[in-house]
Amino acid sequence: MAAVGADALEQFADYEAYLDSQVSETDMYYLEDEEMARQLVELGYRGSGDTLKRDEFEARRRALRERGTQRANVPKALASHGKDLSGNPFLAALASREALVRNGKLTSIIFVRTTNAKGQQVSAYIDYAHRLKTEDFGPYFAGEKKLMPKPTDLSYYNWETQASTHNSTPNFQVVADQEGLLFKNKRDRKVVNVDPAAPPGDNSSRNELECEDYLQVTIFDHLTRRKN
Repeated sequence: MAAVGADALEQFADYEAYLDSQVSETDMYYLEDEEMARQLVELGYRGSGDTLKRDEFEARRRALRERGTQRANVPKALASHGKDLSGNPFLAALASREALVRNGKLTSIIFVRTTNAKGQQVSAYIDYAHRLKTEDFGPYFAGEKKLMPKPTDLSYYNWETQASTHNSTPNFQVVADQEGLLFKNKRDRKVVNVDPAAPPGDNSSRNELECEDYLQVTIFDHLTRRKN
């Protein structure tokens, strides 16, 4: 893994989350010990080999926070602002969460199942915050575009070809085990369980929506608890 740039450090809630980002699934398979894996990364035996020490990490984070404070007074307009979404419960649900997700008080995983342009059934678990940061949601809220599953989402599956992908994001780590698919929040390390037969997890909720544009829509909300 390449060394993490200074600006990218803001995605990590703390030093442990930074170390976790450099621990591979292979490392955990052989070590079976999260703390040992972190120690090996910190010592330079795993990861990029250019791992920051704790004091270096904290110093750079402080500098980023100070720089962010200088820009904090510049408000960002919400993509959903001024849009009439009364006839679309899915977009209305996304709009009601947009501000909280943008400011980091809430993280949401959107599950959608629909058909693509080829008529194939596809589904994905989407990190809403990550999509908001990397895409312009104005066309979605204006009804000009449909939110579609992508192979770059947290989890993607094509029901016809059986092609699947899993990708961790700045907010969630994908955990695939015998219990099924789990998503570990990188801020408070709480796990969101998307199995409909199981509780969603601490500080999490599951909300199923009826939407004529999709075969299935479920939103998993997780209230984040930052560590001091």
